[in-house]
Amino acid sequence: MAQNKLKAAILIVSDTASSDPTTDKCIPVLQEVFGDEWDVVESAIVPDDKSEIESFIKKWTDSDQYASCIVTSGGTGFAVKDNTPEAVSPLLHKQAPGLVYGLRSLILKLFTNFDRHAMLAPSLAITPFAMMARPVAGVRNKTIIITLPGSPKGAKENLEAIVKLLPHACQQAAGMNSRALHSGGIKKLEKEAGVASNAASGGTHSHDHHHHHHDHSHGGGHKVPRAHTKPEARPVPNDPSAGPTQRHRKSPWPMLSVDEALDLIKEHTPKPEVAKMSVNERLVGHVVAESVAASESVPAFRASIVDGYAVRIPASGTFEKGTYPVALVSHAQAGEVPELKEGQIARITTGAPLPPGSSAVVMVEDTVLVSQTEDGSEEKEVEILTSEIKDGENVREVGSDVQKGDTIIHKGQTISAIGGELGLLASVGVPQVLAYRKPIVGVLSTGDEIIPHDEARPLKLGEVRDTNRPTLLTAIAGTGFEAIDLGIASDKPGTLEETLRAAFRRTDIVITTGGVSMGELDLLKPTITRALGGTIHFGRVAMKPGKPTTFASVQVKDNDGKRVTKLIFGLPGNSASAIVTFHLFVLPALHHASGIEPAGLPRVKVVVDRDVKRDPERSEYHRVVVTAGRDGYLHAVSTGGQRSSRVGSFMAANGLLCLPAEKGVVAKGEMVDALLMGKIVSEL
Repeated sequence: MAQNKLKAAILIVSDTASSDPTTDKCIPVLQEVFGDEWDVVESAIVPDDKSEIESFIKKWTDSDQYASCIVTSGGTGFAVKDNTPEAVSPLLHKQAPGLVYGLRSLILKLFTNFDRHAMLAPSLAITPFAMMARPVAGVRNKTIIITLPGSPKGAKENLEAIVKLLPHACQQAAGMNSRALHSGGIKKLEKEAGVASNAASGGTHSHDHHHHHHDHSHGGGHKVPRAHTKPEARPVPNDPSAGPTQRHRKSPWPMLSVDEALDLIKEHTPKPEVAKMSVNERLVGHVVAESVAASESVPAFRASIVDGYAVRIPASGTFEKGTYPVALVSHAQAGEVPELKEGQIARITTGAPLPPGSSAVVMVEDTVLVSQTEDGSEEKEVEILTSEIKDGENVREVGSDVQKGDTIIHKGQTISAIGGELGLLASVGVPQVLAYRKPIVGVLSTGDEIIPHDEARPLKLGEVRDTNRPTLLTAIAGTGFEAIDLGIASDKPGTLEETLRAAFRRTDIVITTGGVSMGELDLLKPTITRALGGTIHFGRVAMKPGKPTTFASVQVKDNDGKRVTKLIFGLPGNSASAIVTFHLFVLPALHHASGIEPAGLPRVKVVVDRDVKRDPERSEYHRVVVTAGRDGYLHAVSTGGQRSSRVGSFMAANGLLCLPAEKGVVAKGEMVDALLMGKIVSEL
């Protein structure tokens, strides 16, 4: 079975067919409807007995090898023995009335669209009695369950009415992220499923309750204007020109979970760009975009791995110890080396090429100098003290490290600062590789109250030194990315727009701090939507600290006139919030744009060394120092007060405890998840 196929199971409920399976006609008919896109992994026939129906449903839904969809056929009427709905309904964890309505709508289509659906005309003879069926549909665990009529024709027509929509339902039931699944709206889903709404085909009034869209069609196909995005995806920010009396009193932005926010960041971050890069220290941190093959072998010649003497083993296969003249010298340098004849030896250094004709190398420790030249500058004769010399001993053969044509670096590998990857590329003479370009990040502080941190004067009332910008610039550089200082933008109308437009010409991602809350001078959101024509993908996250974090994208033209996507991360103005949200949200975007996988901070398990109070409403990212304990576990100690403005809570912090929104405390000694921001220190 192909890995992308969904699994289906068919259960026939019939006393007659259970006694004589040859009488069943439904299984092959339903298998045909499922077609090649599905893999029917199970089918069975049971009598009209509730316990047997329940047994098979549980078997196919409650194991790791669950079916994505189960259809039953039979037992849905009003006869005394028709028990299928009574057996299935108590097993459902969620009801799916929309699928039931979909089945009933088939009957209505046959009547209202008779002129355009003549191929279904034979079914009209049975549709009035189809009203007598009691269909049930819903979800158990990760499986969609649907009850169909007992007749092959009725079962076939009902399944055909909804089979194209089932993959979407099964993906949701299996836990796929709903936002990612619905990205692009209802029209995209209809196109992928190969279906069309009534309105799109000139039919009757259509309601899509699941997506809250309404598509109207009247008469000869005339359509009224219809929005293509969901209302909750397009909140309206404050209009700064309307004054404080007209501003929102409650945020219009839906509160997303951290996971939902991360999914949107992944979805809207541009794919990494490929560039040709030189093999040097600037390649460190880049991900290779195309596998690299060795253009030559390493070593390219037979080389000695010790200091000693190259010898030639005679045809007999045995080297005899004794005194030999030193006929040649081979150093680790370029040049031709004469052939070594039998009965001669050659002094050789580590890494030097073996003279032609050499068989092995004897270590210098296994020799004694016998005589030297008259001027005493060279060895003349050397005694070899051992006969235990084998062919190829102490020799590094051609290609023993790398064979020509071997793949030495695979696509997706990161060039690390340790040096192994660069050394390997250099060893075979690779001058350039294709790698993913890393995005350039700009950091901007906003607010008339912000002054440079190094301005040498006392603060005026209301002024705040800019700690966010230098802190974030340092964090960006520490994670291996290039950062540009964009300075401080005023809260005056138009200033932020001009600053951002200029920043887009120099950067791929802009980080701002401040100006994302509900104040009348919080200009980032209205500037993005009203002035730049951008899209805000989320404006609030259910987390602590960092609730007002904003993520947006803006389409601009690059220097070549090509439309490109630039990202904006509006981080909170409080220092601790800005640093936490950088590591939690901006860093994954940098990784996605650079081809780095997995994206984001590494997650580890740590033992909490003190009680830590939880927040009952928002997930919290608590700053800690993570140490490697003598007991073999990682331990975490809180850095103290976690107020969002307390930048000191990051002093020595190298981790963030991940605390879900719950009442109570994480007790001392409990093990929880943590995200690592830096190097783990050893316990003293």
